[in-house]
Amino acid sequence: MQSRNDRSPVGGGTAEDLPENHTPHDPGSLDGGREPTAGYDDPWYDALATGWGEADGAGLTARAVPAPRRERERGVAEVYLEVRSSAAFQEVRRRYRRFVIPGAVVFLTWYVGYVVAATSAPGLMARPVAGAVNVAMLAGLGQFLSTFLLTWAYARHARLRRDRAALDLRWSTQELTRGSGGGQR
Repeated sequence: MQSRNDRSPVGGGTAEDLPENHTPHDPGSLDGGREPTAGYDDPWYDALATGWGEADGAGLTARAVPAPRRERERGVAEVYLEVRSSAAFQEVRRRYRRFVIPGAVVFLTWYVGYVVAATSAPGLMARPVAGAVNVAMLAGLGQFLSTFLLTWAYARHARLRRDRAALDLRWSTQELTRGSGGGQR
């Protein structure tokens, strides 16, 4: 099976397999002495998507994605700045901060308290509670339990207090950017 640049798929061809006047180290000789093409020495050249990285009609490498227009960028930026300063966005951010900041403070205090107690009061942490289970084991399991509890509380808070408002903001933002030409490609 030959690839489109007349090389074997694994790259293990012999000199007899190559077309006339073509040497392995002279990629330009295959096309009659013209300049070598951009990806001829690249073993993955055949894997490129059609039109990506290949030369356009003028001999320049074609752009994979067209450059954005400055007017469109300005319109989209204005939309996002307008949404950011809106009361609805500020309310979503306020609800987020009212949960996350106290939750983080409580959790970090609990974690640091556990570490400090484990290092400064080993007698307290070694006190048996039930059989081989001591205070340190219960506190360590409490760390895991509090992590799952905080995760559940965060997800519930987000679902009940922020998700609907954030979805409405996202929808209105997309409608506004579509109107300014930002949603088109």
